[in-house]
Amino acid sequence: MSRDPHELGDPAVVAGLRRRDLLAGAGGLLLASVAAGTPGADAVPTAAGDATVRQARGADRASLITRDRRLVHADLHNHTALSDGAGDPERAFASLRSAGLDVAALTDHAIVADGALTVLDPLLPADANRVLGLSRRGWRLTGALADAADDPGRFTAIRGFEWSNPLLGHMNVWFTGEYTDVLQASVMSEFFDWLTRESGFLGLGDGGADGLAGFNHPGREPGRFQGFRFERAARDQVVSLEMFNRRDDYLFRGWSDGVRSPLVACLNAGWRPGLSGVTDEHGTDWGHPEGKGRTGMWVTENTRSGVFTAMSERRFFATRVSGLRLDATADGVPMGGGLTSSRGDVRFAVDLDRGPEWAGRRLDVQVLRPGAEVPEVADVVPVTVGQVTRFTVPLDADDGDWVVLRVADPEQPNETPGPDGHPGNDWGVAYSSPWWLE
Repeated sequence: MSRDPHELGDPAVVAGLRRRDLLAGAGGLLLASVAAGTPGADAVPTAAGDATVRQARGADRASLITRDRRLVHADLHNHTALSDGAGDPERAFASLRSAGLDVAALTDHAIVADGALTVLDPLLPADANRVLGLSRRGWRLTGALADAADDPGRFTAIRGFEWSNPLLGHMNVWFTGEYTDVLQASVMSEFFDWLTRESGFLGLGDGGADGLAGFNHPGREPGRFQGFRFERAARDQVVSLEMFNRRDDYLFRGWSDGVRSPLVACLNAGWRPGLSGVTDEHGTDWGHPEGKGRTGMWVTENTRSGVFTAMSERRFFATRVSGLRLDATADGVPMGGGLTSSRGDVRFAVDLDRGPEWAGRRLDVQVLRPGAEVPEVADVVPVTVGQVTRFTVPLDADDGDWVVLRVADPEQPNETPGPDGHPGNDWGVAYSSPWWLE
């Protein structure tokens, strides 16, 4: 049987963590409670209290085109001094919440410390984990901090880890009771075997079958997940592909060096992830810097269960703009879903808003389809922020089984461009999760 995904350890320690989190985050909680759906912008202090940033209050959380879901703003990839981050892990969740985020995860690097040095962990110098990665002690602390910060209905705090192979790539994992590192699972097949295995199954040790996973900064490491090696057994658990990591758009990552777009390589391989944005924060101002990636998520409730369901359904979008609302349907099907028709006209509806600051702003929606090296663009549709835009595009499953909407600003360039004249050379604002032509 799997362990509790967020085991607390010593109750006295947890009580102390709760008290410290409440004290550290008291000012930030008030700011976060009014951040959504309120016009204007405020100067917001960081957790350290030594700097301010201006954050847009953003759009209302209710979609104009779908019901029974509400938008939450999420950052699912963050680091602390438990691996190679600079910040005290006990301050991270308070900082993330004070930045107006509704959902946040700590995902420190899992490299070799657990498999090699569990017994020696208490004897290691304090900064050993910068090189060795997350330890068993750090894993327990991350769970305790997440439980102390979790506030069902208002703020969802998640424990995760980042399996970090320096050659093949990094994978985030969330919601598991256990974790693994590169010494224990050294190649993609071994990682996916661990991810799909129940803990204690046939005496094989721990496993991650209770969790979800995602491809991080895809294409940054040269092995590119062994060419996005496809494992059918893991398809449903691998729920995300980072399109914005920090300030970078990964649409054409590696293209100038002769390799395929990560989006094309991943989706054409058979994976069915949603598309996410993350800060991949390694500093001490978790959640605050404007312009770094983040994820908008459509949930029925802001709880761990609600977030798990939304991630499993791919009901989320990638952006690097705070306060953005993007909802979209294709023939009435929300992003992340399957279309029952394999060919013909598909009717899209797009709800794009960011509150008064962007009201009336003109952007483009690019309809991305499978290509050999980079996505093909079936259409480019101008949209006005703050209004619902409806349009029809003919699609055929013989040309590929996925479609993605990319929101872009035609007045700014993509700092990592692709082929000359490609619409993706405009600055990316957001990506919907894909739809699949069944």
